[in-house]
Amino acid sequence: MMNPWEWLLVLAAVALVLARWLPPRPRRPVTVGAVAVVAVAGAVLGVLGMRWQMVPVLAGAAVALPFALAPLLRQRTRRAPWWLALPGSVTGLALVAAGAAAAWALPTPVFPEPTGRFAVGTSVLELTDPARPETATAAPEDRRTVVAQFWYPARQSPPGSRRAPYLGRTERESRVVSGALAEYAGLPGMLLDGLPRARTHAVYDAAAAGDGERFPVVLFSPGLGGVRAQNTAWAEELASHGYVVVGLDHPYDSAAVVLSDGRTVRTEVSATGDAVEDERRAAAWTAVRAADLSFVRARLERVDGGAIAGPLAGRLDTGRVAVAGHSIGGGAALQAARQDPGFAAVIDLDGYPHDPGPQPFRQPVLALTQAIGPDTDPDYLPALTRVLALSSATSYRLTVPGAAHLTFTDAPLYLPPVPSLVGSPDRTEGLRITAAASLVFLDSTLRHHADGPGSTGGPADPATALSAYGTLVVHPGSGA
Repeated sequence: MMNPWEWLLVLAAVALVLARWLPPRPRRPVTVGAVAVVAVAGAVLGVLGMRWQMVPVLAGAAVALPFALAPLLRQRTRRAPWWLALPGSVTGLALVAAGAAAAWALPTPVFPEPTGRFAVGTSVLELTDPARPETATAAPEDRRTVVAQFWYPARQSPPGSRRAPYLGRTERESRVVSGALAEYAGLPGMLLDGLPRARTHAVYDAAAAGDGERFPVVLFSPGLGGVRAQNTAWAEELASHGYVVVGLDHPYDSAAVVLSDGRTVRTEVSATGDAVEDERRAAAWTAVRAADLSFVRARLERVDGGAIAGPLAGRLDTGRVAVAGHSIGGGAALQAARQDPGFAAVIDLDGYPHDPGPQPFRQPVLALTQAIGPDTDPDYLPALTRVLALSSATSYRLTVPGAAHLTFTDAPLYLPPVPSLVGSPDRTEGLRITAAASLVFLDSTLRHHADGPGSTGGPADPATALSAYGTLVVHPGSGA
């Protein structure tokens, strides 16, 4: 989405291109006004930080400027011959249109307003597991460290409180992470330069909401190379309804993890092109992520008890913790639940299970998937179905119509609305469905009859409500 100054620049540039074709009387005020607005808007954007998409707009205005100004600088109000002005006007309009189209296709993300009754706070913790060596380095003293971001129900912050940047605690961190995400995807960094400019709805370290009630928790693992904030819209929506969402950065897997000592840990994950070797690697990465999730779940006790300082002391219901993930993070969530009975439920957002030794487990699962066919991955649904059948609880697989793999992340807010890339051309529809289905499931599994703080009022049996969002397959569970 373009900001008001960008809109002014585009409209003024169009007016400048068209000024040459106007009758003499309106030509002068339109030209002078357009030049003035282009100059002011360009200067303001230069101070605020101009996005690259506005450069073609300025170039288009520059091409049109001589044709618009020439009649004003002569004694006789004559325009350049049409055969000379027409190519310049066409070129100018093409440049302006290209810049505006690029700004529309690759906007600065605007996050949907959370619909729950709570405001949203956020905080970041760096957690080190003294019992686990860091297998990605050769240093024997290195211990596994993860960065966890909490989104939680908060009291309303004072007007004017600064909202948290997207992807980082500071704009600098956001720029490091967005650049790493672009590099990981093989894209020029400038294509994602709108991400560090974005502001979420959360306020850092805001006071927790309510008068002492404890909130259920959802731990989240991102996709391969993904980062803790990649599902911010989903996390904020859940937090506004009374859940604490904890997104994890997995160092040496996430595209970039900025640590508290200033170091930036880059991803070391890579594919070989050999299916057998790539599956072996995926299984290893999934196992590390599953261990990260269990470690953070155990650390929640210290956060709740105040041993780790923060705004959530005494506010976490550590007996009601779900585990979730997108893509390989969804596979890690399934594996973590199988290995750790402390998790009460699982949400798998289009994640392939990579657990080499799946075993029966007791937690219910909600698996949201895109439509899977031979052109997608013919092994995906059979593998997922086998794992869901191992749960002793009722589980649900919801196929979301028109979804793509990135539909279940924030990507539709800032990537071109191409259905094969992000699903529905509506930038927020996939986010809304993902959050709404997650809330129905969480209310039924963590709150049972949906009577907890911030509840959406969903039914204890979510099948009917989930069916409204796509094609639902119910797995009754091996214990049913």
